[in-house]
Amino acid sequence: MSYEFWIGARYAGLSRGRKRSARGDRFVSFIAASSMMGIALGVAALIVVLSVMNGFQTQVRDRMLSVLPHLELYAPRSSADQVLAEWKDLANMAKENTQVRGAAPFVAAQAMLARGSALNGVQARGIDPRYESDVSDLAGQMASGRLSDLKSGSFGVVLGSQLAGSLGVGVGDTLLLLAPQGSVSPAGFTPRMRQMTVVGTFSTGYYEYDASLAFLNAEDAARVFRDSGAAGVRLRIADMHRAPAVAQQLRGQLPQSLYVQDWTQNNRTWFAAVQTEKRMMFLILTLIVAVAAFNLLSSLVMAVKDKQSDIAILRTLGANPGEIARIFLVQGSLIGVIGTLAGVLLGALVAYNIDVIVPFIENLLGVQFLPQQIYFISQMPSNPQVADMVVIGVTSLVLSLLATLYPSWRASRLQPAQVLRHD
Repeated sequence: MSYEFWIGARYAGLSRGRKRSARGDRFVSFIAASSMMGIALGVAALIVVLSVMNGFQTQVRDRMLSVLPHLELYAPRSSADQVLAEWKDLANMAKENTQVRGAAPFVAAQAMLARGSALNGVQARGIDPRYESDVSDLAGQMASGRLSDLKSGSFGVVLGSQLAGSLGVGVGDTLLLLAPQGSVSPAGFTPRMRQMTVVGTFSTGYYEYDASLAFLNAEDAARVFRDSGAAGVRLRIADMHRAPAVAQQLRGQLPQSLYVQDWTQNNRTWFAAVQTEKRMMFLILTLIVAVAAFNLLSSLVMAVKDKQSDIAILRTLGANPGEIARIFLVQGSLIGVIGTLAGVLLGALVAYNIDVIVPFIENLLGVQFLPQQIYFISQMPSNPQVADMVVIGVTSLVLSLLATLYPSWRASRLQPAQVLRHD
């Protein structure tokens, strides 16, 4: 071990000599420990916050995809009846791609639901219950009734739980569906209306879908919406993260008249907002680490001031300016490395056990951080990513290293004659 490393470790409070200055070394060790703790807390806060944000994003995404497919194929200029008659041919063409695991027909349109004085706009989706389980988990999200009750000709409807609550309906109740397409008569425009029977409700835990989605039988939807709705095939693929790439492949394999849309396009605004929020949160919380690094710089400047006599003695014994600089580089680097490692370990420990820590704090304080009636989740989600931890750790190390440069240069510029003259 070189003497520069030994002295730098001693100044960082990691090594002790036989005889220590009761005040000087104790003071230097204290400011080194405070800098180390500041870096550790900043790194841990970054890891925990980004893990929670990843957890929220994953939960919302999974709940969205529980009722939505990974991919949709539809022909914008074709009638719903025609597409439903040929949907198996489209599905077989799509299944030539090895990523495609399931297919089901659908009809999509905007509509209005009326019950007494209550009136709600909805996204109507016509599905075939026999094949729907191949592309979504809607059957497992049913809060009441059964998805199989959506039989052709019965004109039943399955509503989101929030939508059913706002309309004041339950299983067995009837309501009026108004399609945007209608007929023109001497009396004026008459919208197409159809009485529907509620056969079930579903709950995904994602408010936007629970308050706006209504599912019908695909053949019933084709009769109601006719040319006003889009019809096609819903697909599920093996790896949902590859949906954009698979969509691009299918565009080259299928007829040009078909439109291919993946789940990231359907929710582009939401995912863009989450990514922007995550980047901004990373930048804001990085300031905590930057403040800790600035604290490290200040502590090293104070250490250089406190150790002027030691530096002068080392210079008179033959140490060159580069060796003096390396002593304080070692001190700052050790503080940064140990603080970063401690922060990563602490952040990972909290992030991986947040499902235990948060309930304990809630029970201890008698509060609930996430009321289920507001957030529709009862537990704090966490999804730690190793890539995030690596980026945070490297950022902390770089800031810590930069903070050691000026104090080290300042120490190397001290003139021993001037220091010893004043002492």
